[in-house]
Amino acid sequence: MAIVMFLVKMKVRKPAVVFMLNLASADVLLISVLPFYIVYRFSGSHWLFGEGMCRFFMAAYYCNMYCSSLLMTSISVDRFLAVVYPLRSLAWRTVKRAWLVCGVIWVISLASTVPVLINEQTWAIPALDLTTCFDFQKVELYLNFYLPYISSAFSLFIFLPLLITTFCYIGIIRSLSRSQFDGTRKRSRAICLSVVVLCMFVLCFGPTNVIYIIHLVRTMVYDDSSMYIPYIVSSRISSINCCLDPLIYYFASSQCQRYVCSLLGRKKDYRPPVEQMLERVHKDQQQESTHSTPITGSG
Repeated sequence: MAIVMFLVKMKVRKPAVVFMLNLASADVLLISVLPFYIVYRFSGSHWLFGEGMCRFFMAAYYCNMYCSSLLMTSISVDRFLAVVYPLRSLAWRTVKRAWLVCGVIWVISLASTVPVLINEQTWAIPALDLTTCFDFQKVELYLNFYLPYISSAFSLFIFLPLLITTFCYIGIIRSLSRSQFDGTRKRSRAICLSVVVLCMFVLCFGPTNVIYIIHLVRTMVYDDSSMYIPYIVSSRISSINCCLDPLIYYFASSQCQRYVCSLLGRKKDYRPPVEQMLERVHKDQQQESTHSTPITGSG
């Protein structure tokens, strides 16, 4: 529904719409393969679809996570430039450049999943008659490859974007606090958007990577699988980002708010912000002329 709204109703005429359209596309990629994972967990963590499908699912899972993280950071930077540097950023914030940024993000996200695609991901456990997918790895492969890979990916695709996003929203809120036009409404919208995005980073993207590293260390080094259940839970919580993304669409775009409100049968003032600002200035000038006392000179 979001993709249809972006393409048909809103049209792709603003950088924010380009980023949100790509974010929705990344969610569709993950949602299309989630049924395989549901079957996997309801089968007692027994993978039934072969090695190739396991690699494809994990690649789609991490591609969605990294791509979503970078796209949300792009939305944050776009909002920061639009609010803090509204005039100077007009030349930078173009639809063409937004598509270019999204293309680079997709290339980087897909490239980051190549290690998952080229390495074996299934692990047979004969004692339990199970074949797991990505949950366990060979000790040599983990120590020499997965620990550096996951740690580096977490730093580049989760932690660094979190810092950039936090900086952007702090700047946005501070700038709107000093604004005299629609400051309260825009500030509350920016606060809601920042809370949603930061919750996605802290609750959806961070724990699953950290807990997975702890789980593999305890399993491979200490032969302790007590972190397996927390890892499963955290990895599924990370998929909630697909459910939270519509909140980003709503708070990041006034156009999106318009169509959502119209869908719910609500009416709202949807005039462009510049028009509303000019009307407010005109009203203030009328009030000043009404209450001012004419001064007449003598002599």
